[in-house]
Amino acid sequence: MLSRNDLQKMQQSNRKITMVTSYDYPSAKQAEEAEVDMILVGDSLGMVVLGYNSTIEVTVDDMIHHARAVKRGATNTFMVVDMPFMSYHISMEESLKNAQKLFQQTGAQALKLEGISEDILTLTKRLTEAGIPVIAHLGLTPQTVNVLGGYKVQGKDKTAGEKLVKDAMKLEEFGAIGLVLECIPKELGKIVTEKLNIPTIGIGAGVDCDGQVLVYHDILKYGVNRLPKFVKPYADFNKVGVEALKKYIKEVRETSFPTDDYSFLIKDASLLPE
Repeated sequence: MLSRNDLQKMQQSNRKITMVTSYDYPSAKQAEEAEVDMILVGDSLGMVVLGYNSTIEVTVDDMIHHARAVKRGATNTFMVVDMPFMSYHISMEESLKNAQKLFQQTGAQALKLEGISEDILTLTKRLTEAGIPVIAHLGLTPQTVNVLGGYKVQGKDKTAGEKLVKDAMKLEEFGAIGLVLECIPKELGKIVTEKLNIPTIGIGAGVDCDGQVLVYHDILKYGVNRLPKFVKPYADFNKVGVEALKKYIKEVRETSFPTDDYSFLIKDASLLPE
C-alpha cells in the first residue's frame, strides 16, 4: 500500500498519481486489480449509487457502510473517505467526533474535506496533529453547490484564481497532505500545482496536476446517462449491460436457457422417483 511519503515521491519524480472513486466491493476490487494508486470513497455515492439529487443527503453512516465495503475489496490500496455534508461544520467537537468515527470504522488512510474556512483550516490542523491525514478539496465543491450557484467552472477570473491559489497554500500550511482540484481552468490547475509541495489531484483541472481522479461509473459509463465535459469514458457498460440482460430475458422466455450445460443431471435413471 502506498504511504504519504510514496505519494510525495511520485510527485517529485513527476510520476502521475491515479485515483478512482469507488463505492462498493466489486468496483474497489477491480480498481485494485488494475493497480490504481488511490481509491476515493466519495460522497457522490449519493447520486451515483443511492439515487439522490445531490451529495447533501449523504450521512456519516452511509460513508462508513460504503467505505467498509470498498476496503474489503481493496485491502492494499490507499483509501480516502469523504466527510459528508454538515459532518464538519456544526462545532469543532462534533467535527472531531465524526472524523474519529469515519477514520476508525473504515480503515481509511485519509479523510477528505471540501472547501476552506477558518474552521476547516483549524480542523485540518487538529486532525493532522491527532494522526488523521487530510486531503483538501478546492474549486467546485459539490457540498456547497447551492451557494456556488450550480455545477460551474470555478476560478475563471484573476480575483477568483488568486484566492484559490492562496487558499491552496493555506491548506498545505495547515497540514493537508494532498489537494483535489475540481472543475477549474487548466491554466489555474498548473499554477496551483507548481506552487504547492503536496500533490494535486485534478478532476476537470487539466493535465498538469500531479494526478487525476474519475468516478468508476463514469470511466465505464455504467448507470450514468450524462457525463461532465471532463469525463472520458473508456467503456460503455450501459450498452453492454442492457444488451446482455435483454438476451437473458429472451432466452428464458424461449426456454433456450438453461440448457443441460447449466443444469444438474441424474446419470442413473433408476435413481429417479416414480
